[in-house]
Order: sequence, then structure tokens, then C-alpha cells
Amino acid sequence: MPFLGQDWRSPGWSWIKTEDGWKRCDSGSPELGTENRQYTVNHNIILNSGEEIFNNEECEYASKKRKKDHFGNDTNAQSFYREKWIYVHKESTKERHGYCTLGEAFNRLDFSSAIQDIRRFTYVVRLLQLIAKSQLTSLSGVAQKNYFNILDKIVQKVLDDHQNPRLIKDLLQDLSSTLCILVRGVGKSVLVGNINIWICRLETVLSWQQQLQNLQMTKVNTGLTLSDLPLHMLNNILYRFSDGWDIVTLGQVTPTLYMLSEDRRLWKKLCQYHFAEKQFCRHLILSEKGHIEWKLMYFTLQKYYPTKEQYGDTLHFCRHCSILFWKDYHLAWLFKDSGHPCTAADPDSCFTPVSPQHFIDLFKF
Repeated sequence: MPFLGQDWRSPGWSWIKTEDGWKRCDSGSPELGTENRQYTVNHNIILNSGEEIFNNEECEYASKKRKKDHFGNDTNAQSFYREKWIYVHKESTKERHGYCTLGEAFNRLDFSSAIQDIRRFTYVVRLLQLIAKSQLTSLSGVAQKNYFNILDKIVQKVLDDHQNPRLIKDLLQDLSSTLCILVRGVGKSVLVGNINIWICRLETVLSWQQQLQNLQMTKVNTGLTLSDLPLHMLNNILYRFSDGWDIVTLGQVTPTLYMLSEDRRLWKKLCQYHFAEKQFCRHLILSEKGHIEWKLMYFTLQKYYPTKEQYGDTLHFCRHCSILFWKDYHLAWLFKDSGHPCTAADPDSCFTPVSPQHFIDLFKF
């Protein structure tokens, strides 16, 4: 609700709902004291600083209220829209006024259903990670709510099926770093919503990180295991990976897999796939015997150059219609449906896969 403070940069007053309506609470009011005794949060840990941004009692009460309002609602549903496409226009025309923002695209495209598709899961996670790094404050209030709702569904999915925990840990690490910077630098940047909302979000992210840290993989006895496969099949599996960390993780399962994961030819092929020959020369690492340490080179080059990203499915952009959309392969095969109302004679020739970074760049003006 709107409020007036002594300074436009201040977090505002704390309010409590009563039978007679909304009343402003003082720091020593009995109503606020009752709520504070029921819920206590150590904000010094979150802020990691000795400075107090505002009164602890007001902060604790507001934090509980925000958690109830913003995360106690129907977090399983995305707000308003469940569409497969959106028209991307960056300036006003005679036919259309206004422009499309990143927040609007994030609201209207159905990311909630996309995370249930194993082909699109990694793509959505990477997109959320890029938004967390640089575009979080540019989202509208509704888009921010949808962002954290989708993130909540992703975390719960990982906790349930135990798949891709490393991807989510990296995402939450970047998100928590961004939120810490925003909370500590309150007043230095324009935030959509009260500071208490952002503190509440940081608390939630820290809670998710703790849950993932305590995640225990359950052993499933199905009879046949990786150890039962022939060596050439195990080697073929390792050569299918495009991420070095996946190879390292698989090599920790059995001594045989560890031996195969240390193969120099395997890491050489991985380096050649992700990096150019000129990049090898700049960061050449040799062993005592004069051999190239391809495994060490891969992780060194990864710090300086981006690796190639692979996704089972991505958003597509139609150059003819300027429409961003999810391509429905089932409808495309059955009914020749491209996934959006395209007017081109040959729609497939106009489609361009959209990487997560390209998605962000589409809405930079």
C-alpha cells in the first residue's frame, strides 16, 4: 500500500492490519512485539555486515509479512499468461504503440510448463541465471514474482527427482550474490518494491541453498549398473558429454570410470570442441614429460573463454513476423503448426533458435 516517509529513499513505515483498518506500527507497539516474538531472523548473517539498514523489529515483522504475501500465495501458477508466443516490437508504429520489455516477455511466455520438459529445462535455468546476473532489477513487480515462482518450482523439482542439482546450485549462488549486493547498496539503485521484499527473497534463496546442500542421493537397485557395461560402451558414454564437470563427476562413481575419465584423448576432443586453436597457444600447459595437459587446459580455458552451449530445445524467433515462441514439435508434425500465427509461405525458413543470451539482447534498447 502507498506510504509517505521522511525521505523518498527510506524503506517506509511498518503497517499492521486491524479490524478498524490499517494502522502504522511504532517500533515499541505491542502488536509488533507479539509478531516479533513468534518469528526471529538473524539479518546480520544475510547482510554480512555490521551496519544496520533499519530497525531490526520492523525488519523482522515486515519479513514475515512479505513471506506470507509473496511466497504463501499460489506459487505453482504463473501469473496471467500461459502463451506459447509473443510479438517483439522495440518501437511504436502506426499499427502498434509501445514496445515489448524483458519482463513482459518473461510473463507471457509459458516458462512454468517449459521446466517440465527435459529438453527445455537446462535452457530455462540458464536464462534465469543470466537474468539474475544483470537483469533482475529491470523486471517489473509481476515479472519478479513470476521469476521466483518458477525458481521455486525448479528447486522443488530438483529436490524430488535429484536431477541437475549442480546447475541449480550455480544459479542460486549467482542470485544470492546479486541480492546481497542490492540489499547492502539500498538507495544506490532503484528497486521495484520495498527493501523488505528483497530481504525476504534473499532469505528464501539461502533456504533453498541449504536444502540443496543437504540433498542426499538415494541409491536405486535396479539390477543392472554402469559397472556391468563393457568398457567400450562406458567410453562411448563419456565421449557424449560436452561438460567437463559431468565427466569428472561420473569418474567418481567407480575406479574403472575414473580411469576412463582421465583419458587424454577424451579431454583433447573436449577442448577442440569448445575452443579454437589460437586459444590453445595462449594458454598452453605442458607436463614434466612435455605432454599437453588437456584436462587442466580445459578448465583453464573455461575461465577465459565461453564454452559452447547445448540445449535440447530453445525458444525460436521468426524473422518474418518478429515473434518469439516455443515451437511445438507435436503440432508441427501433425498439423503443420509452427507454434505461432505465421503468414510466411515457408515458415521454417524464417525461424532462428534463440540462445539465452540472445533472448536478453532482444530486449536491450
